[in-house]
Amino acid sequence: MYRVKEAFYTLQGEGAQAGRAAVFCRFSKCNLWTGREKDRALAVCDFCDTDFVGTDGQNGGRFETADALADHIRSLWPDAPGRPYVVCTGGEPLLQLDEPLIEAFHRRGFEVGVETNGTLPAPQGIDWLCVSPKADAPVVIERCDELKLVYPQPKAMPERFQNLAASHYFLSPMASPSAPESGPDAIKQSNTRKATNYCLANPRWRLTLQMHKIIGID
Repeated sequence: MYRVKEAFYTLQGEGAQAGRAAVFCRFSKCNLWTGREKDRALAVCDFCDTDFVGTDGQNGGRFETADALADHIRSLWPDAPGRPYVVCTGGEPLLQLDEPLIEAFHRRGFEVGVETNGTLPAPQGIDWLCVSPKADAPVVIERCDELKLVYPQPKAMPERFQNLAASHYFLSPMASPSAPESGPDAIKQSNTRKATNYCLANPRWRLTLQMHKIIGID
C-alpha cells in the first residue's frame, strides 16, 4: 500500500533540475515530524511548511500496488515529446518508495528523482537523488547527486556535511527572497543575504531560490 498526499504536474522549482517539467508525487508521513501543528515544537524539522498529512490532496489517494501508483502518475504526464520525470517527495518519501515502485516507474519511461532528508537508506534504481538534511537528524546516505541544505539551520550548517559526496551543493534560504527589508518578514530576506554571502565565501556551494514560489506556480 502506498499513501500519497498529492500528485501534480509542474516545473521543478529549485536545485540542479530547476525549470524541468516533472510530476511531483508527495508521499504521506515523515519520520521527523507528524505534520500536525500540535507537535511542531517537538519536531526535528520544526520549520517545515509542507502539508503531507493524509491522502486528501490533489490527485492523492491510496494505491494497493506499485503498478497502480505508476499508472496514476503516468496519467498526469502530457502526451508530448520529452522524457517523463517524476519527483518523489514528502514528507519523507523513503518511508514508502521501494524498488518495485521505481521499477514500475521505469517501465513507463520515467526518470525517477527523489528528495529525501537522508535519514533512511535509498533503494536501488533512483536516477536523481537529492538529500536535504534537517537539524541534527543523522544522515545515513553518503553519496548523492545533489545536496540541498536549507540555510541557516544552527544544527545543520554546511560545514557538517563536507564529507557527504555530491555532484552539486546548494543552499536554499529558509524563506522567499522577495520578503521586504523591514517588518515581520525581514528575517526571511536576511536569510537570503546570509546564504548569498556564504556562497560567495565558499564557492563550492551554490545559491538556489524557490522559483516556483517566485513565479507563483505549485
